[in-house]
Amino acid sequence: MNKPVKIRTTNLCFSYYNHPVLQDVTLQFFENSLTAIVGPSGVGKSTFLMTLNRLWEEIPGARMKGRIEIKFNGSFHDIYARSYSLPQLRRAVGMVFQVPNPLPMSIFKNIALPLKLAGIRDRSLISYKVEQALKRAYLWEEVKDRLTDSALKLSGGQQQRLCIARALILEPEVLLVDEPTSSLDGKAASVIEELLLSLREHCTILAVSHYWDQVKRIADVVVELSNSHHQSNIYHHQKPQPV
Repeated sequence: MNKPVKIRTTNLCFSYYNHPVLQDVTLQFFENSLTAIVGPSGVGKSTFLMTLNRLWEEIPGARMKGRIEIKFNGSFHDIYARSYSLPQLRRAVGMVFQVPNPLPMSIFKNIALPLKLAGIRDRSLISYKVEQALKRAYLWEEVKDRLTDSALKLSGGQQQRLCIARALILEPEVLLVDEPTSSLDGKAASVIEELLLSLREHCTILAVSHYWDQVKRIADVVVELSNSHHQSNIYHHQKPQPV
């Protein structure tokens, strides 16, 4: 793929309570592309995503070794360096989980929360950014007249798009999505797929998926994790480009 590298991992190892999950994973991911992470259950696909925004650090018994670098402002940064800001990393690397997790508050407050946590208080700026995030998530037209309603009233597909909008509000450079359509019906899943394809113009996407048909539709590159005797082997499959 003729695109600059955005993320690179070197000799990445991960374990839970000394049980190896990932071993010596060395990979690179390209800017403004969608990479699907595939493989059987238990090989560490979701865990791999969590190493890219250090979310695993809250999990007891988890240990990681190796190096992860992400390019920001034209140069690579070791995201585990002591000097690297964790809040800065979380703003630049957003994540959407398998099961939608809207908070028990209004649609507007759900989307605006990351801005509030980042210290932004300008109400007009917040309103503008909420609208833009909802538009990017293909949700604005469906909710623009009920932003004060509880987000819990939304359908499953709408809740997942709301969670994507919430992840997009800080304009991340990398978006991690963990099986984003597994709990949705075919119609809602199709909307999410179309949304992910559109987002490649703005950020680098890594998506865990169990569905090969979906992977063939949306992925530019596929990375397959396999587990043999607790070893993680990496295979690259580049999607053929249309003629």
